Amino acid sequence: MMWFVFALLSAIFAALTAILAKIGIEGVNSNVATAIRTVVVVLLAWAMVFITQSQHNIAQISQRSWLFLILSGIATGASWLCYYKALQMGETTKVVSVDKLSIAITFVLAIIFLHEDFTLKSVIGVSLITIGTLVMIW
Repeated sequence: MMWFVFALLSAIFAALTAILAKIGIEGVNSNVATAIRTVVVVLLAWAMVFITQSQHNIAQISQRSWLFLILSGIATGASWLCYYKALQMGETTKVVSVDKLSIAITFVLAIIFLHEDFTLKSVIGVSLITIGTLVMIW
């Protein structure tokens, strides 16, 4: 159940991110805005590592985990750069709606690469998210 609390908090913070970014990006190059946001995220993340005294875990990370964490970081950076550019150019509600298509894309990729199961319920849910996105942008 704690996963749900953190997932809900993530959604709330993501919503705040969109609103605060749209206000803050006005008159600012989207790449500069992304870089500023990234520095803040890096500082916050490392602060949490030291606050929770997790820094000793770094030496235990496997090469495979390093590789995939680095690739994940590259994907995150690319996502943020595209998100901020889209946010600067478009309406917040439309940009965020399209961004949330990541749910449907993740669903497909999780089936292909992680061999996760899918159910009729999950297919219906992903279909509704996709339809909802299309409705939001048209």
